Amino acid sequence: MKTLSRLYLLLLFLLPLSLKAQSPFNGFENLFTVPKNYIINYVKVPPVIDGDINDAVWQQAQWTDNFLDIEGDLKPEPKLQTNVKMLWGDTCIYIAAKIHDLQVWAYIKKHDQIVFLDNDFEVFVSPTNSTHQYFELEFNARNTVFDLLLNKPYRNNGNPLFGWNPQGLRSAVKIQGTLNNPKDVDKGWTIEIAIPYRSISLGNDIQTPVDGTLWRINFSRVEWDTKVVNGNYVKLKDDKGNNLPEHNWVWSPQGVINMHYPERWGYLQFRKTTDTAGFKIPYAELQKQYLWLVYYKEKKWYDEHHTYNTDLRSLNLTPDLSVSNRQNKLALEATSHQFMAFITDENDHITWSINQEGLISR
Repeated sequence: MKTLSRLYLLLLFLLPLSLKAQSPFNGFENLFTVPKNYIINYVKVPPVIDGDINDAVWQQAQWTDNFLDIEGDLKPEPKLQTNVKMLWGDTCIYIAAKIHDLQVWAYIKKHDQIVFLDNDFEVFVSPTNSTHQYFELEFNARNTVFDLLLNKPYRNNGNPLFGWNPQGLRSAVKIQGTLNNPKDVDKGWTIEIAIPYRSISLGNDIQTPVDGTLWRINFSRVEWDTKVVNGNYVKLKDDKGNNLPEHNWVWSPQGVINMHYPERWGYLQFRKTTDTAGFKIPYAELQKQYLWLVYYKEKKWYDEHHTYNTDLRSLNLTPDLSVSNRQNKLALEATSHQFMAFITDENDHITWSINQEGLISR
């Protein structure tokens, strides 16, 4: 009898572990943490872009949470604080950032040089939420700008368009302290940015948001460990003489040291009314999580077998899914070098798809 009791207790202990092991997301948890969200308020009169974030109009915007490491809770919290707030108007989205730093330095002066070789502040934005055709902006404490358009992420052999320049972009920096002066202690720097909708729109249609529009956006701060040599800031080296890796601090953790996973960026929801309801993740975004799971699993399978898998069950997935208590069907079509996965709500019959290049479409 004691033996049976012990066996029963052992089964009770092992059952949750077994269920956890059977989760289709097992091994990919870092890529499925919930992205941050921000409800952006509309203003008729925009802020003055001068680097001074004390403009009264900014009181209509909330600060984000403090930035975290790009890998989330896999790494310690940043030692320096960074926060962002946003507003939108008829022609532009407005961004203000507060970057605490005890030693403010920046040496790069030429437009479209690699700004992240200095400490910098970066904006990644996707008005289409498709993970393709997105934009990157980098700024240092001199207000030197690096801008970039990507047709698709680097992981999918994306081609960066370095010649793209956002028409009408405005930015300004204000330093709370001094620049490139190691003899004093600074408080940091602030930056204001105005990004015209026309500058981040492709084709003839301008991506002007309306009440309820959803974009994807994320912010990154690159911070290097340095020492002072002959009055200059010099990056610390490892034993082989290479620069120590930079710190990557972000608003919404990516779960991987790579900002070019647009599906991991935060949600930006535009609001024009006085509605005070909080953010609710759209049902379609929950459906897409299963498409991304297929994508990650297929990429892993391809790396190991040099072909894509044609069977969902071999990927520890089943065709029948429940998403927010609604029945869905998951389907997969694949050849050696291509695949497409589909998820369909069995009630409204709306289908979303993803392919081997990570392109989400409906």
